Amino acid sequence: MEKPLFIDTHAHLDDRSFDKDRAEVIERAQEAGLKRIVSVGCWSKANAFEGVESLIREYGFIYAALGIHPHDAADVDAEAVFARIKSLALLRNEGRAGKVVAIGETGLDYHYDNSPRKAQRDLFIKHIVLGRELNLPLTIHTREAWQDTIKILKDEGFGGDDGAMGGIFHCFSGGVVEAAEAVKMGFYLSISGVITFKGAEELREAVLATHMERLLIETDCPYLAPVPRRGKRNEPAFVVETARKIAELKGLTVEDVGRITTLNAEEVFGLARAEKARIAYKIRNSLYLNITNRCTNRCSFCAKFKSYTVKGHYLRLGEEPNFKELLDAIGDNPQQYDEIVFCGYGEPLIRIDLVKKLGLFLKKKGCKIRIDTDGLANLVHGRNVLPELMFVDAISVSLNAPDSETYQRIIKTPFGDAAYPALLFFLREAKKYIPHVTASVVALPGLDIEACRLVAEEEAGAAFRVREYNEMG
Repeated sequence: MEKPLFIDTHAHLDDRSFDKDRAEVIERAQEAGLKRIVSVGCWSKANAFEGVESLIREYGFIYAALGIHPHDAADVDAEAVFARIKSLALLRNEGRAGKVVAIGETGLDYHYDNSPRKAQRDLFIKHIVLGRELNLPLTIHTREAWQDTIKILKDEGFGGDDGAMGGIFHCFSGGVVEAAEAVKMGFYLSISGVITFKGAEELREAVLATHMERLLIETDCPYLAPVPRRGKRNEPAFVVETARKIAELKGLTVEDVGRITTLNAEEVFGLARAEKARIAYKIRNSLYLNITNRCTNRCSFCAKFKSYTVKGHYLRLGEEPNFKELLDAIGDNPQQYDEIVFCGYGEPLIRIDLVKKLGLFLKKKGCKIRIDTDGLANLVHGRNVLPELMFVDAISVSLNAPDSETYQRIIKTPFGDAAYPALLFFLREAKKYIPHVTASVVALPGLDIEACRLVAEEEAGAAFRVREYNEMG
């Protein structure tokens, strides 16, 4: 039997306690069957992210989660730190998967209160916005702050009945009620060596009550070494003890736990099948271009929070394709398609320069060009972009609401009150430059479709289309 493979989803390999034998610790992890390690870089004033940067550059199977711990919320220039995180997010593993796979750890810690609680809450929200911008899950730290943590997540658009995937509750230590609440909001529970402790009965009950498909395993090393190593320095190889305890509780083998939690981790971190993601894919006789998974908004109905598969095409990008990669994917005869659609599983006009370059190239070859967009590109880029899109034959703009209040509720836009007026302006203005302009809405339960139609046709002067709820492509 092959050795089971594990992923330690939360380690601190840059910790000083590993300085004397870090290479040996990493070697032992591989010998124990670890396929990947996510080393969490918590920004510090002294060293920033230097330790984690070194690790992810040196080791192909080590990835990073980057953020500012709530302990440091009161003493940090968050925008400068976030700029560095964005830069590191461009690092790739052998040209495929991103080396930064999560934002965090972030959250609230009311046990020590090393920073004022308001500062913690404000910084947590900023991390959420960053995660949305980079299309990365959150790694959440919450200690004696459960209700405030959940409230912020709900206020920021997580939760509801859509099961949207939000990220990970790291070192989950709650009970059955908290576990159910987190899972309902779309989060995974990452289980540490605490599950092996004598006094952790409440946690064991929570694990018993939670589907394996929502569980991950971690060490949080060098802390929280599991029994029988409790009291010693923890290290990634010891994650096997956590897997063994979960297997005992669930009536599974260690191999089962390793396989399932590894697949779960690969999914949440965007590592599963990343090398097979399609950047050009055919539906009917249209060719869709998957140029980004990033998005301006966090729509409550967006299918990608449940799955990255559309009509049999897997679309979770390991990295955003460049001009040449897109041309190669399109092939030598783009004229064979009824249209080329800039859509993907994100907002294409975030990459407007690429859209213009490739769109003009294809237009000269006689292709028909369509763009599917959220209509907020003017806010994103700080200018009216529509005069730059005169090569486009048709544009479909996601209206999705009859008024600003409804729009903000279901779209979770970061632009607040500015979003809906900008969207209407985009629709009206688009008719000056693009022959066919359509406003679309997703047929959400309870949405006033007729009111949306009136806005599209009478206020914006656009064609109107209703998209089926929970149907992509």
